[in-house]
Amino acid sequence: MLEVQLKNINKHFGNFKASDNVSFEVERGKLIGLLGPSGSGKTTILRMIAGLETPDSGGIFIGGKRVNDLPPGKRGIGFLFQSYALFKHMTVFDNIAFGLTVQKKSAAEIKARVEELAELIGLKDFINRYPMQLSGGQRQRVAFARALAPNPELLLLDEPFAAIDAKVRQELRSWLKHTIHKLGITSIFVTHDQDEAVEVADEIIITNHGRIEQAGVPVEIYQSPKTPFVAKFIGESVQIPDYTIFKGFDSYERHEGILRPEFLEIAANINEMPQPMSVTIEKGIVQGTYFRGSTIQIDIEVKGHILRGFRGLEQAPLREGDEAFVFIHKIYGFDGDKTRVIENAAKRNESVII
Repeated sequence: MLEVQLKNINKHFGNFKASDNVSFEVERGKLIGLLGPSGSGKTTILRMIAGLETPDSGGIFIGGKRVNDLPPGKRGIGFLFQSYALFKHMTVFDNIAFGLTVQKKSAAEIKARVEELAELIGLKDFINRYPMQLSGGQRQRVAFARALAPNPELLLLDEPFAAIDAKVRQELRSWLKHTIHKLGITSIFVTHDQDEAVEVADEIIITNHGRIEQAGVPVEIYQSPKTPFVAKFIGESVQIPDYTIFKGFDSYERHEGILRPEFLEIAANINEMPQPMSVTIEKGIVQGTYFRGSTIQIDIEVKGHILRGFRGLEQAPLREGDEAFVFIHKIYGFDGDKTRVIENAAKRNESVII
């Protein structure tokens, strides 16, 4: 069942078009990530859903009801800000209870709901403390509980992990995803961090210049980018102005391409490579090696381009300045506004249009 629908939404700020005919749907209970670079329109979308901005045209529907003309407080939305926005002079209890107090709930209802949420966020022993007495991660949990207190139909989160240090952020991501799924509340969060989006979201919507470039589950977007922008934006990629310089790749109308680390096979010795690949193997010079835990990152110069790949810890070590051998399994090439997967001639019979 659909919980949120945006239909042909347009929004201008002066001459700047923040939303360009934006349309998408969110199923009930899903956790959706709005992902894109700064200025791509993702925050504007969130603010229009919340009622903090008004679209110039198009319709916003929550629970099947058009809400364009409803004020924020009537939309059944909980909003979590990146800065926590907790009231410093209020205790944890009073911060969580704030929305319930505005709704004029009884003291007994407020107490029961706050205690329930304090248990949920793991801070039941902290309800009499003030925000300044909490860690960043604890403050964010309190802000989360405050947004949930009035039982919203929809939860919106604006860069929810931006103000938290890296170690706590990793822990809080897992906690937030587990908690939202446990509650079954439909949620949309904004982020510019693709690792965050891939780890947390059930589905990702990628924005660029006010448009929706692609929407889908994280693995689909990563493995099958539909547009040149998504291919460049998602993953750790190297742009190649003319991929036909590499052996085994045919020429199409556009020669620009994208290489990801997993597309490369790097060998210290040519005998490490399978024989059928030998005719399209390239030689390169190692520019740097970096320990990455379970793998070694190799930066290697091939025909004037610094490519990046990985080798296992059990493989023969490579050092800066060593000659090495590279087989490029495939490249993302561009065909107009589409992305084309081009496999090396040693492996394929024909290319495939996504």
